[in-house]
Amino acid sequence: MTGGGTTAAAQAYGEAWYWDERYRKEAGPFDWYQKYAALSPLLALYLRRHHRLLLVGCGNSDMKMDVRNMAEFESGSFDAVIDKGTLDSIMCGQNSQENASTMLEEVNRILKDKGVYILITYGDPSYRLRLLKDLQLWTVKLHIIDRWERSREPPWELTKPLPLDGDSTSVVSLLGPKPDGSDDGKSHSDSRAEAVEAK
Repeated sequence: MTGGGTTAAAQAYGEAWYWDERYRKEAGPFDWYQKYAALSPLLALYLRRHHRLLLVGCGNSDMKMDVRNMAEFESGSFDAVIDKGTLDSIMCGQNSQENASTMLEEVNRILKDKGVYILITYGDPSYRLRLLKDLQLWTVKLHIIDRWERSREPPWELTKPLPLDGDSTSVVSLLGPKPDGSDDGKSHSDSRAEAVEAK
């Protein structure tokens, strides 16, 4: 993430102590990146009411299972996994590549055959797409969650995935530079984010 914080503050997103302190100070609910209204068309595209769903990233819940080791869940337990910023946080911590790969392999393990992993991310799409494609676990589709204020015409259509070439260069050239955000996460609700559907 880029913006007004220091590198040390940005790196703290990947550390458990940062989140413990943040949720101690901010006890109320907070939606990272996007609210339900913005995400509902995408969720309706991939999810059904009868699906068994897991939302990874528990905030300040007492149920703090490590997403890198979800052994309490049997393999093939879920129809869908939604990640709204959890992978982004892991990518800011120590051993980020290893921890991210471990997390994604564990997500793959708990998904049913033909299950779906929906990643809502503010990360650079070329890095996220490369990480997902390098694991060779899923077929990847990229959807753009546009800003509420329309800054260009025509706007991205959320329910239509963007075309991906083999190395993700078409996405970077199509999207342009990543928008700035602040290190406190609060500006992300009106910033462009990418939703990556995988599997």
